[in-house]
Amino acid sequence: MSGPAYPAARAVASTVEAYFARQREAAHGLGAKKLAPAPDSLAVETIIEAAFWASLRREEGYSPKISLAFLPAEQAGEPLRFERQLPLTPHVLARLAPAVERPGIHLGVWRPHNDGNELRVWGTTRAIPKLCFVLEVIEPGLLVIKYRRGQETGKYINVVVLKGDQIKVVDEQGTSLPDCPDLLTSLLDFGTASSRTDSVNVLVQLAVSMRAHGRGGSLLVVPHDSDSWRESILQPVSYAVAPPFSELAELMRQDVKIRNQTTWQEVFIDAVDGIAGLTAVDGAAVINDQYELLAFGAKIGRRDGGAQVEQVIVTEPIVEGVPSVVAPLELGGTRHLSAAQFVQDQRGSLALVASQDGRFTVFAWSPCEELVHAHRVETILM
Repeated sequence: MSGPAYPAARAVASTVEAYFARQREAAHGLGAKKLAPAPDSLAVETIIEAAFWASLRREEGYSPKISLAFLPAEQAGEPLRFERQLPLTPHVLARLAPAVERPGIHLGVWRPHNDGNELRVWGTTRAIPKLCFVLEVIEPGLLVIKYRRGQETGKYINVVVLKGDQIKVVDEQGTSLPDCPDLLTSLLDFGTASSRTDSVNVLVQLAVSMRAHGRGGSLLVVPHDSDSWRESILQPVSYAVAPPFSELAELMRQDVKIRNQTTWQEVFIDAVDGIAGLTAVDGAAVINDQYELLAFGAKIGRRDGGAQVEQVIVTEPIVEGVPSVVAPLELGGTRHLSAAQFVQDQRGSLALVASQDGRFTVFAWSPCEELVHAHRVETILM
């Protein structure tokens, strides 16, 4: 690709190459077959540069949203192939963007055998193999490098988030916190090298769906064997649910063989979207740790005798991330403050908070720090 350089592309290229090489080696060790080819640093740099400059263009008033997959057409199932392959340039990507902006469609990028190192766009595909390098343009200047590890309907696993000159590499040791609640560990562990399972991660899917509706919202996750959470909710609750709505819980109780079926996965996504949609209502939705819906539109109040939350510790699961201690309102508005207050008063609970601008924070109590811990996790949700 000829044109201006994007320094972040070269800065992160070798890191991405090494990451995919490690993942392939681990997958081969587990007996995995039919893996996508590993991207080399030159391909990574070239694809990032083309996508970045394409993201800053506008076609007929719209900013491009594109997903690029690095693989030969032969590994793409039944792809749509162009009669003449196209050069990988910002102009070409911006012009093609309207045709491929729907979720699940990728532009295929590969090196033709007779063109040396030059990358070409060969067509489109919906099917990609495991560990296929994917770069998605989210908005102008915001790119995410990701891959799909397993289930076709599952969330992609993010590797790097690039925003302008910012580079955020997802921390493969993101769960190495001594006092993480199990539910939070399962969310932070999603997609890391230490992850031991390909199973459905309910919190990840709920968080992604909450971000997708774009209205902001709060979801409280409380212990199933206690009603103490009600002490931190103003009464009466406008939309209490009785008996608890258990569709999602019942789906998660089904055998793993059933959960691998396409029909189950479609029903599961609908159930997740149904609960996530309730978080758009003013107030918080409440589920228990068995994923039963208890209420929505719930107003959080300080528990009788409870202290006002004044500080939280903030971290982000990225390499070289530095913890900081801030006032809750520095994270957002009253939604963040009330979530932090709820977790301080109900220390066995989690609070998931989506902002309208796409930020996402999970609040949990940290016994080690004796503070509410705010985990900024949008880097793993995009």
